[in-house]
Amino acid sequence: MSTTTAVALDPDKLYEIVDGQPEEKEMPGARHGGICTRLAIKLGLYLTANPLGELYAETSFQIGANERIPDLAFVSAARIPTEGEPDTKWPMPPDLAVEVISPNDLYEKVYAKVMEYLAAGVKQVWLVSPEHHTVTIYRSATNITAFPGDSELVSEDLFPGFHCPLREIFTSPVSRQQA
Repeated sequence: MSTTTAVALDPDKLYEIVDGQPEEKEMPGARHGGICTRLAIKLGLYLTANPLGELYAETSFQIGANERIPDLAFVSAARIPTEGEPDTKWPMPPDLAVEVISPNDLYEKVYAKVMEYLAAGVKQVWLVSPEHHTVTIYRSATNITAFPGDSELVSEDLFPGFHCPLREIFTSPVSRQQA
């Protein structure tokens, strides 16, 4: 359990607890939100047909000594307690943590967060780059798979049979219709 110093926190903002201190999570822009939503829809449709677990958007998880809020997370059905979802944060790391890179994110901080997730037991971290239209899957510090924007995202070990054309994630349906 982490201890935090008494700081007046803005109730309209999200905070992760890092090294015992609240760290404001940047509010996502429209592009970021659209990418997260489109990816959540694709995974949600897959999980409706293949009930392997549940998706969670902007939900707090215990990641080692820290509390992190991935943009999107997946918890396998086998790890969801019989009493169901907790009313507060998940006391454990998810199986999948998805982080969409924001324009102000620094490489060192993003990479450190990926390594923190993996060290805590997250099976996969998907790092989504809106700027480069790529998704990079980290299974460990050395098991890394990058998917360019013109390819299909697959993750057979977590989501057998899941295929998602990345152009459908990085381009909104309205933009595709106008093209």
